[in-house]
Amino acid sequence: MKVVLSYSGGLDTSAILLLLRERGYKVVTVTVDVGLDEDLEKVEERAYMLGSHKHYNIDAREEFAYKYISMAVKANALYEEYYPLGTALARPLIAEKVAEIAKAEDADAVAHGCTGKGNDQVRFDSTLMYHLGPGYKIMAPVREMGLTREKSIEILSRHGFKPPGSHGKYSIDENMWTRSIEGGPIDDEWMEPPEDAFLWTKSPEEAPAEPLYLEIGFEEGVPTTLNGEKLKLHDLIERLNTLAGLHGYGRIDHIENRVVGLKSREVYEAPAALTLINAHKDLEKLILTPRELRFKRLLDQEWSDLVYNGLWIEPLRKHIEQAINSINEYITGTVRVKIYKGSLQVVGRRSPYSGYSKTMIDYNKGWYPTGEEAQGFVKIYTMHSINTAWTRYKKGVQDNEATGERLIYT
Repeated sequence: MKVVLSYSGGLDTSAILLLLRERGYKVVTVTVDVGLDEDLEKVEERAYMLGSHKHYNIDAREEFAYKYISMAVKANALYEEYYPLGTALARPLIAEKVAEIAKAEDADAVAHGCTGKGNDQVRFDSTLMYHLGPGYKIMAPVREMGLTREKSIEILSRHGFKPPGSHGKYSIDENMWTRSIEGGPIDDEWMEPPEDAFLWTKSPEEAPAEPLYLEIGFEEGVPTTLNGEKLKLHDLIERLNTLAGLHGYGRIDHIENRVVGLKSREVYEAPAALTLINAHKDLEKLILTPRELRFKRLLDQEWSDLVYNGLWIEPLRKHIEQAINSINEYITGTVRVKIYKGSLQVVGRRSPYSGYSKTMIDYNKGWYPTGEEAQGFVKIYTMHSINTAWTRYKKGVQDNEATGERLIYT
């Protein structure tokens, strides 16, 4: 029986590879590069050393950037206002690639390393079922066998292997969009995350004394330039991760509501993600009408919730994306940000579609309503509220039949 395993090269998937081989399966391993900080040649070498029948390294960085991350930027995607959805965005792409290999290899089953407590099981299983059909066997040894980190280490040791070098006191998942840090001291929700948990971001206290200024250009909602230089999106993201992270920006620490009904303490590093989303949100405020802006916030939240909850295959996502893409048609311009010791401030913005007029807003010159126009606007604009408040809270309210006005006697 042939099984295609989504293989990260980490502790759990390495133990799973050995377990599957113990049970007589022929295992094909697949590693999908979505901006991993890993030497993929070494991951492949490790897979073969552990007994992989065949290994695939798939470079999906550009697809991840343009199909998934670009949409996340246009949707200002922050689950519960904090999490930029890095892992949640990558899982359906990885599962899709695993399914493609399973079909090409004529495999009998697919396997992944998700637990029964996490969100990833929903993200993997739903996408795999969509691409392979409901009758395809999906194996999840960690979930099915209660495979703990200690058991994984024991399995590797039993076969004469050491745990991968990335194994430590934290559970790490990373791609170009976010670095997720769980476990160890971070499970104590009262304790400040230790400095050794962070890799992408310098401590704000140790960040450079001079602020960093960046100009980010957008075309139809997608980041295209950094300080005037046109870059591919994944290159722009990687450069921003380095620049903003060096200045201590991009750390997230919050309590997150998981799909499975648990609250978890989550710590992330996302310098590029937070920089781009905040810049994009500011550009939207410059360009969109108030009604467009308020309605889009509803779309953004629903899109983020669908992705987080593992429902990339939900048809509603595509409907929402059509609306988001339509609104982003005019989100073109440049945003200037200032990053200083862990903080980010938007300090400038411009766009050919800007709704802002310096001439109109100037109090000393340009357009100004007459006193009669302003007073009439205020009276009509507040009439619903005033009439209702008078009726509910004041006594002696009476309509003047001659003029139609409402009178109040106090």
